[in-house]
Amino acid sequence: MTGARFAEAARTWLGTPYQHQASLKGVGCDCLGLLRGVWRDVYGHEPETPPPYSPDWAESQPIRSEPLLEAAMRHLHPATGEPEAGDVLLFRWRTHLPAKHLAIVSGPGLMIHAHDGACVCEAPISPWWRRHLAAAFRHPRQERS
Repeated sequence: MTGARFAEAARTWLGTPYQHQASLKGVGCDCLGLLRGVWRDVYGHEPETPPPYSPDWAESQPIRSEPLLEAAMRHLHPATGEPEAGDVLLFRWRTHLPAKHLAIVSGPGLMIHAHDGACVCEAPISPWWRRHLAAAFRHPRQERS
């Protein structure tokens, strides 16, 4: 099952230091770099290369484009119901801003993510995170259990 493999691969990134725009296990990554690296671990290559982006790219203006959401829609399927292992969650900090953060579901009520100032970690999908959830996606090759 692709979702379980994706969650297992994400766990191998735990402890990787945060590094903006990086995507190297054990060396550094940001949230997108984590997703890119796990994608390479599972599928062998990335579906596309993201353009350069600044740490504050989403805060500078109201929603005009949704690069993370649009990329997820190109390569994943919208998920319904409760998040499952391997699902990709996108978060937005405010309703008028684009989705800026993402995480990989690792198990019931848990996610793996990278954020500024911390290493890649596994954390609960708390009510705070659920309030900021913008979208959830499932892998196209994921089989239902």
